Amino acid sequence: MATNWNPDSWKSFEAKHLPVYGDAAKLAAAEETLANFPPLVFAGEARALKADLAEVAAGKGFLLQGGDCAESFAEFHANNIRDTFRVLLQMAVALTFASKQPVVKVGRMAGQFAKPRSSPVETIGGVELPSYLGDNINGIEFTPESRIPDPDRMIRSYSQAAATLNLLRAFATGGYANLRQVHQWTLDFMGRSPWAQKFAETADRIGEALDFMAACGVDPETVPQLQGTSFYTSHEALLLPYEQALTRRDSLTGDWYDCSAHMLWIGDRTRFEGSAHVEFLRGVGNPLGLKCGPSLAPDVLLRLLDTLNPGRESGRMTLITRFGHDKVEAGLPPLVRAVQREGHPVVWSCDPMHGNVIKADNGYKTRPFDRILTEVKGFFAVHRAEGTHAGGIHIEMTGRDVTECTGGAVAITQEGLADRYHTHCDPRLNAAQSLELAFLLAEELNLEASDRARHAA
Repeated sequence: MATNWNPDSWKSFEAKHLPVYGDAAKLAAAEETLANFPPLVFAGEARALKADLAEVAAGKGFLLQGGDCAESFAEFHANNIRDTFRVLLQMAVALTFASKQPVVKVGRMAGQFAKPRSSPVETIGGVELPSYLGDNINGIEFTPESRIPDPDRMIRSYSQAAATLNLLRAFATGGYANLRQVHQWTLDFMGRSPWAQKFAETADRIGEALDFMAACGVDPETVPQLQGTSFYTSHEALLLPYEQALTRRDSLTGDWYDCSAHMLWIGDRTRFEGSAHVEFLRGVGNPLGLKCGPSLAPDVLLRLLDTLNPGRESGRMTLITRFGHDKVEAGLPPLVRAVQREGHPVVWSCDPMHGNVIKADNGYKTRPFDRILTEVKGFFAVHRAEGTHAGGIHIEMTGRDVTECTGGAVAITQEGLADRYHTHCDPRLNAAQSLELAFLLAEELNLEASDRARHAA
């Protein structure tokens, strides 16, 4: 366990991007309510994810992490949860079948509510109000009342996260993820995408393989791995009062775990030395992510790794790089070399979303799909050159037929952004673009495998 740490020791450190609550008594009451609620996830599940990620760190798997930019109360619906889960399943199947590697599936779901903002205020029509910080803090409506931070929103977030987790567990283990259902995972509106056809061909081959296995006496009805899947949840541990209230001591090990999600990550804006967020997360046993952008110096990264993972436990740390399509090939190698030199076991994951936001001519925030693909290719090229494993992808996506990122085989134009632009924060890949990305990732993983085989020979 971490030394000189307790669940509220973060309060003695510098905390950025936290709301200021006007009613201290109301905040304390909300925290006490949450502290008495059941945990959302269990320590044993977090340890299982850590073991899976240790395999990825060793080059024996791939991390697929995706979901909403920011979950909302307004868009909370069983169909939205199902469709995002379904696309993640499709992506995982495409990756596993093409690359012959196990895929660890982690959703940005059941807790991804809070968002750091570049400015504490927002101005519309000459009116200045506090920025929207996510539905678990304040409301997106541009009114003075809505923008007041309300601690009771944490209670509603917990309830929505619990319901989301309940449904995800049912989908993952109740038959929906059975590989015999693979043909039924394609969403109706994806029929116009050429990648939907490629997925159908993959599904046909999987069906043939299952038929062969059944003829040999191996059937999904008797093999648990074919009937369901492991699915984990994650979010940025930004709202520390919420995270602290859901932190529990594990009855088996005596260690502390943040039971709001299986995996938590520290954002690019809160991962500085002396950060309250770093202090909080160093003491919990969950697998952790750390966003690494262009401003992160190699020596600072090493000190952060020493703080967050002093025992160098494999599977504990995932480094999520977010450079931008034009900076990744220059900015990533110094970090990779420093981590390699010091022998820290990490999963390297690529976030090709956050460094590639632009404003379209019509005012919409968007992410060009070609820039996303360019960053992914650059990420893999760096790891091939350094002899390290490109171990994961971290994307903002949805199973809905949105028009938020331009490009892709479905060819969303800047003019078409207004058709179905629904995000509460940043633009997300839609289902067709997500599947297209999965097939590209499979190609890159195969290139990496070929390089390894050549060097081994």
